[in-house]
Amino acid sequence: MHKNNYQLGEHLKFLIPSLIGIFLFITPVKSGDHFTIPIAILANWIETLLADYLSLIMMTLIVVTAIFTIIAKIGGKDTFNKTPFFQNLFYTSIFWTITRLLAAIFAIMVYFQMGPEAIIGENTGQLLLNDLLHVLFAVFLFAGIFLPLLMNFGLMEFFGTLMTKIMRPLFKLPGRASIDSLASWIGDGTIGVLLTSKQYEEGYYTKREAAVIGTTFSVVSITFTLVVIAEVGLEHMFLPFYFTVLFAGLVAALIMPRIPPLSRKEDSYIRTSATGIKEEIPEGHNTVSFGYEKAIHRSKQETSIYKFIKDGGQNVLDMWMGVAPVVMAFGLVALIIAEYTPIFSWLGLPFIPLLELMQVPFAEEASQTILIGFADMFLPAIIGASIEAEITRFIVAALSVTQLIYMSEVGGLLLGSKVPVSFKDLFIIFLLRTLITLPVIVLIAHMIF
Repeated sequence: MHKNNYQLGEHLKFLIPSLIGIFLFITPVKSGDHFTIPIAILANWIETLLADYLSLIMMTLIVVTAIFTIIAKIGGKDTFNKTPFFQNLFYTSIFWTITRLLAAIFAIMVYFQMGPEAIIGENTGQLLLNDLLHVLFAVFLFAGIFLPLLMNFGLMEFFGTLMTKIMRPLFKLPGRASIDSLASWIGDGTIGVLLTSKQYEEGYYTKREAAVIGTTFSVVSITFTLVVIAEVGLEHMFLPFYFTVLFAGLVAALIMPRIPPLSRKEDSYIRTSATGIKEEIPEGHNTVSFGYEKAIHRSKQETSIYKFIKDGGQNVLDMWMGVAPVVMAFGLVALIIAEYTPIFSWLGLPFIPLLELMQVPFAEEASQTILIGFADMFLPAIIGASIEAEITRFIVAALSVTQLIYMSEVGGLLLGSKVPVSFKDLFIIFLLRTLITLPVIVLIAHMIF
């Protein structure tokens, strides 16, 4: 057996930060009457503490981002060349410059309640600025600061090596993707996207792998599924509901990476120098010992507290300034379309015969909820809450969670991140996930009810 004589300090340098990371991001703890993760508890605490100021803070962040983006666009690529981080953050394409400018205009209008009801209304602009962006501010603050605990001290390397034999054959992904999905599953889909994006930028995932993980494994958190099932009045059915969501999600995860558009993504890296992750186990090692050696080797590269704080701070700014404008711009447009036009009802029409064929009661009402989830995951539950049949409410709620791609959060985040997926890709993936998971959910629902 291969032996390495590591010093106690080297063992601790991997173990202590990694265990703290596991505790913060992946350990379920009881909070009130439900389970959540410590990061979410910290986020709730700061959200409550700053409740009166968060709309102002988020509006200011979005406006400042737009101003610096315009300065960078006018001044050219070298405007912020002394700080590569800000250069990357603010120097973007014309499309993203316009998106950030639009987001700033929307944020000012909503905050000061100026302009048409469609933009500043309770179910559109206010829902985003006074509700969703509060959550994003708080989650991003703590997730960003503590993300290096999961990423920089060897945990990814260790778990990645252990999980390779499962993730490769089943999902065509590196083992370390298991951490991304676990963190988003217990924590928040946004955390999964952020982890994936960072791993991709650092050259650990290919374009195809990043796109698959971001759109298939950034699952909806346990916390949010509780909110959804409560909205349709079926809290007492949480366990069968959650099993249904997991099973349908697993079926989608097995199929999605094997069909276009995901299967057509290039297996190349964002940087030409990136070599990805070597997954072969060398002579004299087993999976555990090799994973441990890689973890120790990675943790040795972390040399200062300053670097840890700097990495964490940059993560937070990157999330706030890169993501909030996208959520504000795309999320608001999608919510306006959902709220003020019959487009989603029309788009639901083809699903009526399908739902009737599957013997779903109130098929017409249910059909209106099917595609509206693309705008925001919570909309189907809000609209479906008034449907009389419990089985139909169950199906609507479960489908909204397994569809996964919604523009007000995960979709907007993916577009704002470096993960190589376009708006068109996201819509196609959303439709495919709907068509794959709907029959599975209906089948299980008929068994339960």
